[in-house]
Amino acid sequence: MGLRATLGKPLSGWIAGNVEKWAFRSAEIQQTWFNKLLSEAKHTLFGKEHGFENIKTYADFKERVPIRDYEALKPYTEPLLNGQSNVFWPGKPLYFAKTSGTTSGTKYIPITRASIANHFNSARNAVMLYAHQTGNTAFFDGKMVYLSGSPVLETKSGILTGRLSGIVNHHIPAIWRRNQLPTYATNCMEEWEEKVDKIVQETIKQDVRLISGIPPWVQMYFDKINAQTGKSVREVFPNFSLLVHGGVNFEPYRAKLENSIGKRVDTVETFPASEGFIAYQYRPNKEGLLLNVNSGIFFEFVPVSDINLANPRRLSLAEVEPGVNYAVIINSNAGLWGYNLGDTVKFLSVKPPLIVVTGRVKHYISAFGEHVIAEEVEQALLEAANAEGVHITEFTVAPKIQQAGTEKSYHEWLVEFDNPPQNLNHFTQKVDQYLQQKNSYYADLIKGNVLQPLKIVPLKTGAFREYMKSIGKLGGQNKVPRLSNNRQLADTLLTYKL
Repeated sequence: MGLRATLGKPLSGWIAGNVEKWAFRSAEIQQTWFNKLLSEAKHTLFGKEHGFENIKTYADFKERVPIRDYEALKPYTEPLLNGQSNVFWPGKPLYFAKTSGTTSGTKYIPITRASIANHFNSARNAVMLYAHQTGNTAFFDGKMVYLSGSPVLETKSGILTGRLSGIVNHHIPAIWRRNQLPTYATNCMEEWEEKVDKIVQETIKQDVRLISGIPPWVQMYFDKINAQTGKSVREVFPNFSLLVHGGVNFEPYRAKLENSIGKRVDTVETFPASEGFIAYQYRPNKEGLLLNVNSGIFFEFVPVSDINLANPRRLSLAEVEPGVNYAVIINSNAGLWGYNLGDTVKFLSVKPPLIVVTGRVKHYISAFGEHVIAEEVEQALLEAANAEGVHITEFTVAPKIQQAGTEKSYHEWLVEFDNPPQNLNHFTQKVDQYLQQKNSYYADLIKGNVLQPLKIVPLKTGAFREYMKSIGKLGGQNKVPRLSNNRQLADTLLTYKL
């Protein structure tokens, strides 16, 4: 056992001990953070306008601070983006995390000096908790491959700006950086496919023991290893023992990933977001993510059934119940207040607070981390239709995840045309082009060859009407979902294809 693995045992034990202590005092810990956050921010623009100095209880807070999404916070984010200080949090943000918004295009999420630790320390804690619980610290002695965004940052109003994974890369301690792959120069490459090729070149001769990334990106890396070496990942990296993942549901990818590896390896699931590191796996290879209650965030939860009400029920962690689908609301030392994260979760238990991610508040497709929403697909299709003189009756979109073979996954659009395009391939390319313009994550996945461009399947005239009638939902206010993360609707509609 090497030095790092040896030192990893007491260090992981100490960190795990701290995690276990607060995991069973989560409601108390959250109250402490509630008081601390309000005290720190009471003299900011937001704090003054919402009377933070006079808030004594959570009930007071709910009366003064409404739930908002990014769009609703623009009266505050715009001054922040123009360089104003003391808007949400004392001083100026350390960074802006640039992310694809749900309805507002690109979002710029503040990361403060106080909140940056939430991102790195939480990822560290997830791995350390696993190491302590399994006794596996051997991976500390080997190389660790992080498939992440570029650490190259731009400047916006004097604030460094970039993708979250690239920002966090600048805060990896030297002791970890020595084991990190790829090299900094390779990590700065923007063209994803070329970048993965270079990562393969840099890693196949190394003693890789941990790999971290979003599942489709990891799969692409594995495919290229196999193509270059003719070997499984297990044969190339015999000491590989831990896969850390997040961003999308892992299960659709599990079978193909394990087939590429050649064995089953331990996994650690994480729930990171630009707005904060929300949760991470509590027990090895068991369902349930531990809510990150001791890291600068005060959480609120709104039953999904209430989220669109004028005055929805807002619950603290002390008030939630297992099995209920909740929208996640956060208040943090990044300066987000009453912020609707857009994600939905259910609690498996309250002590400790273990959650599973159930989806998004709105219809969306994010099977590959692209976060495509209804407005984007509707506008892309409408613009292409207008350009080509095509009329659409109805449509829906679902992911097509390829489990085997070399063909890449893609979005499948099932479309009923009233006036079909003269050239379906040309029309499909137009739709894909417009969608890439509207969603930067989707564009990155296409350009990086993680996904292939979308495919359109024309359906028979009357297909959607017949389908809705068959399920007893023809007419009234019933609507066909534009987007789905599963294929239940799409597979049924394929029976109506031309």
